[in-house]
Amino acid sequence: MPHTTPPTVTSLVENPAAAPAAPAPEPSAEKSPEASAGATATNNLPTSAPGSPAEAPADRLDQIFEGLQQKSIAKQAIFRNTRAAFDMLRLVSQELVVELSRKITPVDSNVLIEYRPVNDMEFHIKFSGDLLIFVMHSNIVTFPEDYGPMASKYVEEDFRRRFFGHIMAYNFMADSIKYQRMNDPGYLVGRLLVNIDSHYFLEGVQQLELPDNDMADNLITPDMMRLFVESAMIAAVNNDLIAPPMQDIQKITVKQKVENQQVSRGSKVGFSFSNEQHQSIDGLVY
Repeated sequence: MPHTTPPTVTSLVENPAAAPAAPAPEPSAEKSPEASAGATATNNLPTSAPGSPAEAPADRLDQIFEGLQQKSIAKQAIFRNTRAAFDMLRLVSQELVVELSRKITPVDSNVLIEYRPVNDMEFHIKFSGDLLIFVMHSNIVTFPEDYGPMASKYVEEDFRRRFFGHIMAYNFMADSIKYQRMNDPGYLVGRLLVNIDSHYFLEGVQQLELPDNDMADNLITPDMMRLFVESAMIAAVNNDLIAPPMQDIQKITVKQKVENQQVSRGSKVGFSFSNEQHQSIDGLVY
């Protein structure tokens, strides 16, 4: 039987066909991102291989949770602070009405000063021919970057301080409500902004005794609330009605007569805002 020499290493290199077939490589556990079927992030790119214990980054549910945690919880706290401030304002107003009534009744019992509750978010103070309506808004708001306290260091230190509850004080003629003269105007006298720290920013007509509006130092207190109510009442009392010119009331329609609209009614024109405050109703974000 002829002797066969086994192939040497050299001969295998020179003649690759003579080498035995190499076993197929084991499939790798690592796959390209395109081939992965594991968890995906919100940008639709895979974050890990199937079955991998690695944590995936935030998905949409996490983003919703973060939004609720950071904003909604803060807004709920601000709403509670605003409600507490409004309740304090209500109590201070009741006490003020009692004190003023005791002073004015011995002088003239026909001059009535009354506190009128409406609901949890509104009450009225009637005095002489004026009516102050205090309303707490149910929504939490924010403002443009260049408005009011937004650019202050105090607000910039905590993003939650960018949101506010707000309480408005409107001045109407008392007879406008009594006789339901629907076209009679009311005037915004002041607005109180309340933040998550129960600090305030007060803005209003020039007749208000506005304090230093550094929110970092302005903590809501009963004394501050009393100043707000007293200033609003002083502004209303000192702003008299101006009668329209004769030529403006020469005609009256049947509709105006039937609806009890007195075209000869006066209007308060003395209220004015400073340049920084004339946009106090504009730019709200609900």
